Amino acid sequence: MAGTMAVLTGHGVDVAYCLVTSGDAGGDASTLTKDERAQIREAEQTAAAAAVGVSNLTFLRWPDGKVEPTLELRKAISRVIRTHRPDLVITQNPERNFERIYASHPDHMAAGEATLRAVYPDARNPHAFPELLEEGFIPHAVATVWVGGLTPNLVVDITDTFPAKIAALKSHVSQVGHRDDLEETMRAWATTGAETGGLAPGRFGETFRVVNTA
Repeated sequence: MAGTMAVLTGHGVDVAYCLVTSGDAGGDASTLTKDERAQIREAEQTAAAAAVGVSNLTFLRWPDGKVEPTLELRKAISRVIRTHRPDLVITQNPERNFERIYASHPDHMAAGEATLRAVYPDARNPHAFPELLEEGFIPHAVATVWVGGLTPNLVVDITDTFPAKIAALKSHVSQVGHRDDLEETMRAWATTGAETGGLAPGRFGETFRVVNTA
């Protein structure tokens, strides 16, 4: 999604990130404590966001590896939506990919599902989480959601922002620093995305499913 974020910020769109976890249970063999790992991951995420022109980040710091689309998480995401009042929310696929299990991290699926539930009905409903209204968070209806990983009906041309995408990904040193094939893999995926969306040969694309929430 980083290429798309760079496209948006390049067009003057105000983009904000909401990170559900801080990666403190990341699957590596290090002897770091969870707090130490979280600090590293948050710093890397901040650098990755900066690479695509994003400086506004909210870290919810939910326990990594234990995310479920609970009412509490829905409330937390609704608070963020009511704070930023976005026209567009971009989120992860809540459905399992049985063709490539690595694409179906349980935390990512749960975050995607919780976000969709926060978009509709929670963030727009004054009777959902009335304590948010009491705290001054006015209901907000998000007009559109883009979901990554589903059967797409939108392709974003990221050819010009592909270098920024790679820079963002390489900022996650603790996760991908060992991968010599990172850029090659991203080129292959972005080429497939472009072909799926009917872009011209040689272009790169990221695909989404557009969900109208009106």
